[in-house]
Amino acid sequence: MSVQNIISGEPAKAGPLINEQFPDIVIRKITPAPDHPFFNYQGFKPGKTVLAEGHTKMEGYRAFSVDTIFDRDVAITVRDGARLYTDIFRPATSDGEPVPAILPWSPYGKTGTGPQNYDFMAPFRAAIPKNRTSGYEKFEAPDPAEWSERGYAVVNIDARGAGHSEGVIAHWGNQEAQDIWDVIDWLSQQPWCNGSVVMAGNSWLAISQINFAARMSHPALKAIAPWESYTDLYRHFVARGGRPHIPGFHKMISGGLAGPEGVEDVVAMLRTHPLYDDYWEAKRIPVEKIDNIPLYVLASYSSMLHTNGSFQTFREAKTPQKWLRVHPYQEWYDLYRDEVSDELQRYFDRYAKGIDNGWEQTTPPVRLSLLGFDNASPAKTVLERPEKEYPLKRQQLTTFYLDAGSSTLQPKVPTTSVSAQYEAHHLTASLDFKLFFSEDTELAGPSLATLYMSTPDSTDMDVAVQIRKINSAGEALKHLNYPCPVPEPEVPDVNVAKTLGPQGFLRASHSVSLDRTLSPSAAEPFYTHRIRQPIEPKGKIVRLEVPIWPIGMRFVAGEGIILRVSGHDMSFPETEMCRLTEPEDENVGMHVLHTGGQYDSSLTVPVIPA
Repeated sequence: MSVQNIISGEPAKAGPLINEQFPDIVIRKITPAPDHPFFNYQGFKPGKTVLAEGHTKMEGYRAFSVDTIFDRDVAITVRDGARLYTDIFRPATSDGEPVPAILPWSPYGKTGTGPQNYDFMAPFRAAIPKNRTSGYEKFEAPDPAEWSERGYAVVNIDARGAGHSEGVIAHWGNQEAQDIWDVIDWLSQQPWCNGSVVMAGNSWLAISQINFAARMSHPALKAIAPWESYTDLYRHFVARGGRPHIPGFHKMISGGLAGPEGVEDVVAMLRTHPLYDDYWEAKRIPVEKIDNIPLYVLASYSSMLHTNGSFQTFREAKTPQKWLRVHPYQEWYDLYRDEVSDELQRYFDRYAKGIDNGWEQTTPPVRLSLLGFDNASPAKTVLERPEKEYPLKRQQLTTFYLDAGSSTLQPKVPTTSVSAQYEAHHLTASLDFKLFFSEDTELAGPSLATLYMSTPDSTDMDVAVQIRKINSAGEALKHLNYPCPVPEPEVPDVNVAKTLGPQGFLRASHSVSLDRTLSPSAAEPFYTHRIRQPIEPKGKIVRLEVPIWPIGMRFVAGEGIILRVSGHDMSFPETEMCRLTEPEDENVGMHVLHTGGQYDSSLTVPVIPA
């Protein structure tokens, strides 16, 4: 296979590989696929079969509606000689009528093989009926049975180091980008392919798309659909706010990986690279360099991982052909909605098949959803309202001030200084500040908590903040991310099923790394995290600006919000496997919050005028 750039004739490169740049890279051994206790190993059986119209993998699953060629364990050799294995599903008619290829990229198992699946990961299967998927789908990816019918091939690849694919699993960066280029190049030259490749999928499958498009390009890649992603491995995933973030979740995901060698251990790298440095910069995805490919971005408020990065991708990408759809659901449920598949096909048809279907003329650049918490509130969710931009130009950043004496948010700074405290290393301890709206209100965009804090027991502290919606009685509400067959209180309290509200985090010693010249807006302070400074002496009061990920909520008159301040992550665990029995933070003793007088602790929120 040639890896020559088909425009210039020069080798296609994305820059040096991570192991060439950083000799201290940590590679953790993982279990081979045949031996992994949770991997749904299905053997290594290269060969081609035809799944006839009406074929089902198992009883209750979606049937194939057209004859589909299943080419299993196909080896694609990339530039360094590593063989990556893929399963290819394509309409039988593609032998004479070539079709575009959809390439979902991740190390989570290629065709229903990984331990990640909807039955295991979400209550009530994330409201995805079993007969909606064929069982041949890659986790978080388009279903082959559905897309073969729609006239596309689905290429379920095991990324480098996963399954039987050779090498070490890389967390994005240049290695993954080069692998993707080589696979796109190979696919575009297959006789069954019309020369067009597109990419789709959630989470890792979305991150891999923007990672590639930000580092390389291939003329055969016609469009991408990164549906829920993040862009910054340090700030969004492993060290949000400069402190170790969701270590239990990382352990769960890492434990589900299977392959012949190992995986780049980014959590271990945080222990040796606790500050943002060249290693983390090599992992940051420079989405501002995406300038020449159609981009259909999805975002939601339900994810503790993807919300900010999804909005950031849309905001910073330079390509003129970009669309943002903000939905009110959990990403897996949204992925398999029939109307969503219809729209994704329309998007891909426009760019991968060249069909003039009016996509550009009729698709709003932004569709914005705002959560009404319908299951417990008279406010109704705003569903994908057309807008011109994001954040909205008409937003009004409005500041309310904390009053520890009354536990409220006030329009003016309280005249009297009052302090309150909470136990810092605790699973539930917090301080709450309430605000009720006198009229119907919408909030949409990033928020900012400015807090004056001290701790008598340590020279550092990890501070977390969260905005919750409350009803007229002051009770905090929960939003269901998808339809459930039981009332909300009977649904397990896990992040995939319920949204509470956006959070922000900051390790106080990192506050000295604030760089306002890099801040996107007044409500979005940017921390380089390249330097730190302990709080000395103990008990010193420090001013902290804590950025809060984008909010999208709707309120009727009488409802309101709580600003909750604590030392711990206040979201529900992603799944039951991540539920904590003891705190994960590194706090010690008490945290003291100072309000009023000279301590104008505040919350700034983006109010959308009626």
